[in-house]
Amino acid sequence: MSKAAVFALNTEEIENATVFVQQCLEESGVNSKESIKGTLVAEEALGTLVAHGAEGGEIHVRVRRLLGNMIVEMSAPGEEYSITENMASAAMPSTEEIGTDAQEAIRHILLRSLAADLKYRHRIGRNYIRITIVKSPRAFLYKTLCSLLAAVVIGLLLSSFAPASFNRALDGYVLSPVKTIYINALKLIVAPVVFFSIVSCIAGFSNLSDLGKIGGKTFLLYMLTTLIAVTVGICVFYLFQPGHAALAESVSAAGSSASSSASLSVKDILISMVPSNVVRPFLNDDMPQLIVLAVLCGIATGMIGHFSAMLRALFEAFNELFLKIASLIISLMPVAIFCSAASMIIQLGIQTILSLLGMFGTFIFGLACMLVIYCLLLILFGHLNPRPFLKKYFPVALQVFSMSSSNASIPLNMDFCEKKIGISSKVYSLTIPLGATLNMDGTCIQLAIFALALAKVYGVPVSGGSLLTMAFLIIILSMGAPGIPGAGVICLSVLLEQLQVPTEAVSLVMGIGPLLGMFLCMSNCIGDMVVTTIVAKQSGELNMEAYRE
Repeated sequence: MSKAAVFALNTEEIENATVFVQQCLEESGVNSKESIKGTLVAEEALGTLVAHGAEGGEIHVRVRRLLGNMIVEMSAPGEEYSITENMASAAMPSTEEIGTDAQEAIRHILLRSLAADLKYRHRIGRNYIRITIVKSPRAFLYKTLCSLLAAVVIGLLLSSFAPASFNRALDGYVLSPVKTIYINALKLIVAPVVFFSIVSCIAGFSNLSDLGKIGGKTFLLYMLTTLIAVTVGICVFYLFQPGHAALAESVSAAGSSASSSASLSVKDILISMVPSNVVRPFLNDDMPQLIVLAVLCGIATGMIGHFSAMLRALFEAFNELFLKIASLIISLMPVAIFCSAASMIIQLGIQTILSLLGMFGTFIFGLACMLVIYCLLLILFGHLNPRPFLKKYFPVALQVFSMSSSNASIPLNMDFCEKKIGISSKVYSLTIPLGATLNMDGTCIQLAIFALALAKVYGVPVSGGSLLTMAFLIIILSMGAPGIPGAGVICLSVLLEQLQVPTEAVSLVMGIGPLLGMFLCMSNCIGDMVVTTIVAKQSGELNMEAYRE
């Protein structure tokens, strides 16, 4: 929907232009409340254009719907001015003014409330004003989908028709650097967001037994979903049995460079969770150590007398600060998605992806099975309809998909909990960082399917005892796996070594590592969110009205 009109740049035409805007808003289905507010702001903006306009000029007005948002755009020739001083800085009416002229007082309040949705710029002797009347909750989803679709189309065109040297240069100097910069920016805030959110959460508990209940429920549910994920991965492999011996011929020596430095010992994992100093967990982004440190600080905050209130306020202020930084970074997500998806297609090409279609398809089927199980868990343990959850989380899942990092997705998931489904920060500040460390359901499915498939490719038999040992190792590896891109490939190389499969077999998976990482991250985060929602419901910390809305 898009309508435009032209009016003379004088005071008499302000009313006609305002009526045009109002009619367009009503015809587009905007509710009366939003229409009245939008018309009021449009009238005020038209007045500023006329006041600063050039004599004999024209006002161009256009009302259109863009990515679900209803937008009014207007422009006119004239001198540059500050529209914020004309509209947003209007003083709040006094009590006497409210009593004597209620209509004018309400007008002032509405203008102040909508000033943030108004954009102004001056270019080549012309003033431009853009007013967002209605903000669609799906606007960010539309931007994400458009950037993803554009990346796929452009990536396929470049990989098919552009010279390889050009693609390498484009990826090396533009696409990959932008993606890396964005991921680094997210990693920058992960440690402080995790630390301050957990400390604020725990310090807010007046009764530590309530904290124990929430933590205990969370841990048990994470262990349950992990066991289910390993079982699903093994069952799905034996259902389809992907992997052909001919694939072994395409193995390159690149697989030998895969790192296998992961600890398989439960004792070592437990010992490494306790930091030896305060700074190291932040420097290394060590999530288990950060969680332990935050828990200790949160408990101690409530036990130091008259300093407790001051420290709580300080921690909460830092928590708000880094969450705001996170929201600013997340607003640039469509750009990162475009660069990430285009880079992946250019690097891999269609042929490499098609050659592993059997294993990859089995893996996707396993994730789909896990999604069905998540819905059942919401019904059985949370007594919740999973439809609102899935519908609301879908836009976030697309953003998480492009990150390939559970740790980097923490701020995004926290924002979803608070603003979309009404989970108390008392719950999500604890469960989400804990899930990014312990709950790697997608990783479990990947490790089970690809380890068994590569064992089949190389003719290595996996007996019943070996299968149980492999399942245990997968659980340990998933708990110790870092929530960063590429962690699944590293863990797989360790698992193959334990199964006596040649470690160079991992090079088969390294080719589609970025694509796997995207699906892994999405599945892991959905699992975290499902458990968080169930724990919030069981603890009475879920706003059911917000969840159903």
